[in-house]
Amino acid sequence: MIEVLVVDDDMRVARVNAAYVEKVPGFHVAGEAHSAAEALHRLETLPRLDLVLLDHYLPDATGLAVVQEMRRRGDQTDVIMVTAARDVSTVQAAMRHGALQYLVKPFAFAGLRAKLEAYAELRRTLDGGGEAEQTEVDRIFGALSAPSEPALPKGHSPTTAELVRQCLMHADGPLSAQEIAERTGVSRQTAQRYLKLLERTGRARLTLKYGDAGRPEHRYVWATRGQV
Repeated sequence: MIEVLVVDDDMRVARVNAAYVEKVPGFHVAGEAHSAAEALHRLETLPRLDLVLLDHYLPDATGLAVVQEMRRRGDQTDVIMVTAARDVSTVQAAMRHGALQYLVKPFAFAGLRAKLEAYAELRRTLDGGGEAEQTEVDRIFGALSAPSEPALPKGHSPTTAELVRQCLMHADGPLSAQEIAERTGVSRQTAQRYLKLLERTGRARLTLKYGDAGRPEHRYVWATRGQV
């Protein structure tokens, strides 16, 4: 099993990401951390770790600072950045500090699964050892070039998608499009459009609330709520 440490400042997001990891065959979540200090402590105390899924925005330091400290300590645990930070300078710095991949939030399970499966393939390739011809070198360097999660449909904003996603993920129960609209500040029609997108991609489940009369109200709940 590939042992994974999931690091995210939001406990609920960490649990969702951990649930995603556990759904990929061959991967096991060894622990979670919600700050840079906790992540470094876990790296020192957990008996074995192969991979860190690392958020950049942590309350006490950045994810890049965590990677820098890991390398300073001689810790060569593999790192995949999983973060909303999308500025080129951060991406470039992550690459220079040895992050193997960079997954931009928001993403669906398929996006993370593709990265993890590519990582597993890389480990299988490297475990073979020995010398490598150019074709083998090319395969090693291309192992993590798995296709990313499909882009949002035309006319959809990543910012609005993340806003609706976070609202639904942090809700205590099912929400209607009107309730999402009130909490996020978008229109009801916009909220409905993004909720339907989340449902189509498997990240939200549709439930029906029946009243005394008329059509049932459509309500949505984060799809992994029952698994985390």
